[in-house]
Amino acid sequence: MYDVVVVGGGPSGATAAEDLARSGHKVVLLDREGRIKPCGGAIPPRLMEDFHIGDAQLVAKVNTARMISPTGRMVDIPIENGFVGMVDRKDFDPFLRARAQEAGADYRVGTFLRIERDNGTRVIYRDKASGEEMALETRLIIGADGARSRVGKAEVPGWDKIPYVLAYHEIIKAPPKNEVYDPVRCDVIYDGAISPDFYGWVFPHGESASVGMGTGHTDVDLKQATAALRQASGLTECETLRREGAPIPLHPLDRWDNGRDVVLAGDAAGVVAPSSGEGIYYAMVAGRVAATACAACLASGRVKDLQLARKLFMKEHKTVFRVLQSMQNAYYRSDNRRERFVSLCHDIDVQRLTFEAYMNKRLVKARPLAHLKIGLKNLAHLTGLVSPERI
Repeated sequence: MYDVVVVGGGPSGATAAEDLARSGHKVVLLDREGRIKPCGGAIPPRLMEDFHIGDAQLVAKVNTARMISPTGRMVDIPIENGFVGMVDRKDFDPFLRARAQEAGADYRVGTFLRIERDNGTRVIYRDKASGEEMALETRLIIGADGARSRVGKAEVPGWDKIPYVLAYHEIIKAPPKNEVYDPVRCDVIYDGAISPDFYGWVFPHGESASVGMGTGHTDVDLKQATAALRQASGLTECETLRREGAPIPLHPLDRWDNGRDVVLAGDAAGVVAPSSGEGIYYAMVAGRVAATACAACLASGRVKDLQLARKLFMKEHKTVFRVLQSMQNAYYRSDNRRERFVSLCHDIDVQRLTFEAYMNKRLVKARPLAHLKIGLKNLAHLTGLVSPERI
């Protein structure tokens, strides 16, 4: 009998399993293994601090972000007093799973099938090695099995209400530094020809690089758009090492638990930041609060304590998510708006406050005059009172 079965071994599930094991609970991590999520791989210093991630896990340290507009306008934003770490999910996820095992979590490789509740609760899965159906008896379940979660679909009302973008990227062999590629710079491309409603990216991964894009438009050919991005970025001739695609949720679910014995975490709960699409940090936070909620429920016997997961997450991150959603709604609607957004990024206060918020994962309140100035410039761009060329 397990206290918790964690379904899904990505950053969210692995974090939940590790936290529960370290707190003395009997936990098993059930993972399909072998699946690599398309991901730019950026992690902020706060993640490294909160989750004890050392430099050994990084494949690169980025010190600049370049915003590129539909007309080719480029704005380089320096990352002051720090860096953005880059990880490759093919290595980072197994590291997190191994760490959960070292903490005491059991590990099973297989595919989640269903939950049975006659004479107790059992998670039924298909074992990868034998191909047979097997059962894990448990008290609680964490569904951390990604976007379009099977656990969420089966157990949590409203699961099908999450909006998605489809993300696709190609991991390529990185070229030497040249006029268009810099191994310590992330390029973010806001161009309707690449993505009509999101963005494209070129993120360095040391000896490799992630080149990709996302969109919610089902009529966009993701591979063709990525090929166009590679051509525009001078990366067509680089060797392609692997290709990956998956849906990315863009809004947290209104409810994360089933009121009985299941709570969701990570992409299954919809915790990817709007506008930026950042997911690793928020997934790991969601795994941690899901583990906290399960521990509270096991200690008290109150299934209502499973609601703590969403409450704890939204208490800290709700405002940031709302601001990012508003920015996406305002600026991703057309190339004219995207041009204005990149123009706005020239402002030094926008640059500093953006990266202070990114690095620390909270809105910066120490500069009210800067916020007022940004608000006025934002209003001027959205109402068309200034042209994108005016900086």
